[in-house]
Amino acid sequence: MNLVDSCGWLEFFADGPNAAFFAPALADEAGLLVPVICLFEVFKRVHVQRGERPALQAAAAMQRGRIVALDQAIALSAAKLSVETGLALADSIILATARVHGAKVWTQDAHFAGLPDVQYRPRPSTPATPAPRR
Repeated sequence: MNLVDSCGWLEFFADGPNAAFFAPALADEAGLLVPVICLFEVFKRVHVQRGERPALQAAAAMQRGRIVALDQAIALSAAKLSVETGLALADSIILATARVHGAKVWTQDAHFAGLPDVQYRPRPSTPATPAPRR
């Protein structure tokens, strides 16, 4: 089982430098978990950046995996993980969802680096924007 977090989906949809890293996990639709929090985050970001139609297309692609609702067990597990790891709300829910279902998290979010059952690839560094000349 695999769970690609929101930044991984966005990287894949944008065909960013790490898109190929996420491709194998996303191709295995039968073993792909999609927490509702990821659906929310990706739909919102794509809607803001590109509009409603591309956001609906992204959501449709995500729904080829198994959508996992936030339930009581995941919520309590996420709260405990947040206390233990310092992860924020969404990241805690993503990690808890993966653990409850025995899945690996695929991410480029540094907050997950070094955690068990996480496939992490750092974001490629972007060149610094040069300071304006005076």
